[in-house]
Amino acid sequence: MEFITTAETELSLIEQARQGDRSAFGELVRRHYDNVINIVYRFCGDTQLAEDAAQEAFLRAWVNLPSFEPRSSLRNWLYRIAVNAALDVLRRKPEGSVEEEAAMVTDQAPGPEEALLRKEQAELLQQAMRALPEASRSVLVLREYGELSYQEIAGVLDIPIGTVMSRLNYARNRLREVLKGQLLQVESRHA
Repeated sequence: MEFITTAETELSLIEQARQGDRSAFGELVRRHYDNVINIVYRFCGDTQLAEDAAQEAFLRAWVNLPSFEPRSSLRNWLYRIAVNAALDVLRRKPEGSVEEEAAMVTDQAPGPEEALLRKEQAELLQQAMRALPEASRSVLVLREYGELSYQEIAGVLDIPIGTVMSRLNYARNRLREVLKGQLLQVESRHA
C-alpha cells in the first residue's frame, strides 16, 4: 500500500490548479485560509479589512499560480502575497474606519469584568502593533502569529536574516515600551 504525504497531495493540487482546476485551488485555499486570515488580521487589526486582504491575496495567488515554484513553500509564498495585500488594503482604507475589536476566543468564558479587561488589553496591543513601522510589523506578525523561522521570514520578505532579527528586536522592544505603562493603567482601573 502506497501512502501519499500531505506535501505530495499539495503538490498534486498545485499542479491541477496550475492547469486551471478551480476545485483544486479551492482545496488549497481551504487548507491555508485560517493561517492567511490570521496573518492579515494580526497585521491590520480589523476583521473586515483582514477578510478583504485575504480574499485579495487568494485572488492574486490564483492569477500568479503559474509563476509559483513548487520547490518552495506554498505557505510562505501565500504569506508574502497576504502581507502585500494587507498593506494595500490598509493604504486604501479611509482614516478612522478601523473597527476596534480584538476578542480572543477562550475555552472558558470570562466574567464581564475580565472580558472587558481582556478586550481593552487586546485593543491596546492592536493599536501598538498598527503604530509600528510596516517593515517591523511584517516581521513580528510572521514570526509570532505565522510561526515562521527567521530563514522563512527572510524568504517571504526577501530580506537578509540579520535584517529580520533587527526588525524583530526593534518591534518587540517598541511594543514592550509602549504597552508597559498602558497595560498597567488598564489593570489598575479594573482592580
